Amino acid sequence: MLSPARPATLSRRRRYLVLAICCLSMVVVVMDISVVNVALPAIRHDLHATEAGLQWTVDAYTLVLAGFLVLAGSTADRVGRRRVFQLGLAVFGVGSLLCGLAPGTGWLVAARAVQAVGGTMLNPVAMAIVANTFTGAAERARAIGVFGSVSGLGLALGPILGGGLVDAFGWRAVFWLNVPVVAVALLAAARYLPESRAPRARRFDPVGQLLMVVLLGSVVTAIIESGSRGWGSPLIVGLLVVAALAVAGIVRYEPRRADPLLDLRLFRRVQFSSAIVLAVFALCGFGAFLFVTTQYLQDVRGMSPVAAGLCLLPVGAPVLVISPLTGRVVARSGPVPPLLVAGSALALGGVASLWLRPGTPLLAVLAVYLLFGVFLGTVNPPISNTAIAGMPRSMAGLAGALASTGRQTGTTLGVAVSGALVGPALAAGGTGFTGAAHAVWWIVAALGAGIIALALLGARTARP
Repeated sequence: MLSPARPATLSRRRRYLVLAICCLSMVVVVMDISVVNVALPAIRHDLHATEAGLQWTVDAYTLVLAGFLVLAGSTADRVGRRRVFQLGLAVFGVGSLLCGLAPGTGWLVAARAVQAVGGTMLNPVAMAIVANTFTGAAERARAIGVFGSVSGLGLALGPILGGGLVDAFGWRAVFWLNVPVVAVALLAAARYLPESRAPRARRFDPVGQLLMVVLLGSVVTAIIESGSRGWGSPLIVGLLVVAALAVAGIVRYEPRRADPLLDLRLFRRVQFSSAIVLAVFALCGFGAFLFVTTQYLQDVRGMSPVAAGLCLLPVGAPVLVISPLTGRVVARSGPVPPLLVAGSALALGGVASLWLRPGTPLLAVLAVYLLFGVFLGTVNPPISNTAIAGMPRSMAGLAGALASTGRQTGTTLGVAVSGALVGPALAAGGTGFTGAAHAVWWIVAALGAGIIALALLGARTARP
């Protein structure tokens, strides 16, 4: 086994091996956000799951990711990024195995949470490893562009791969596939990844961690349960009050700590704070699109899982072509041009989806999905690069974790909101479902407009 090397002394070949290993981990973590969507109808049938149960199957994963990414990133900065990365791979593999063995919805949701605990140790830590391995500004921007592109690619290809696996082997196969991939990544990480850590250790912040989990958990639970209980329910009102108290606690408590979990001073940087909001907007829109679309294709149009997955090729294929180009554009011209394209594509995709009906010609449906592919191919590299631009390398783990937290929070909210809006109409099927989805598509269009506005604001702020 090769001894750990300092990132600055690695050869060019070794640096790109490090990038490949980090990208592989990103693929399995991000793909598991989207791959399960195409399996939802099969899970509903096999485990007799409710719509809320399906929402939790997706959101248990993204919620844990969002809640603990910051802790994982700062812990990796403190105890060693390679060590935390390897532990994350192992836990993720065990969680995937448990998902494939789950006998009921509750067990599946719990196993998804275990998966996500491992994922929290992979997503931001991998970005920090990449940022510390590639030290030149241009080379670093290109590497982060590739890394961000892989994130989008994993989201887009998840339903396609998942559809084939569900059709051929059943829904459990979408989780079992992770086990051999994780085993390969573990061996490669042990051999090739360099160890790195921040010069000064950040102390654990248990109060901040608790407040963050309470905030995210109460908001998401309120949205998911509002569909069956109503917004006036004492439970829903109580959850929203708890969320408000958690926000007040974070604002009051965190600035007093020397090493806060959420360093609110970072949000004074316009670039950084706009990157977090962009991440929330972007993945909220895509999470809502994916949750509604996979059910539209299978439950409304009657497609098989593999056919539904293939219908999402217009989403995945552009990512392969556009994302590498986007990384180069960001390195040369900055993040604004691709963000304008991404916001426009998302807004147009949301508006165009208003015309989707049970009998809409398939070519028209695929043309709408192509807009979401353009969006996904252009949105991730600028967000990733903007989040850590100008940050000292010692804070790369924290900055990467907060950017990833924004993504997972967005995905969680997108699934929760879209499920609450279309869930009651799912039994009606047909035009009842597509009519209920109109509210989702208007939200998606508004999120696209928000991305455009933030990109223009960033361009204006960057002017001398």
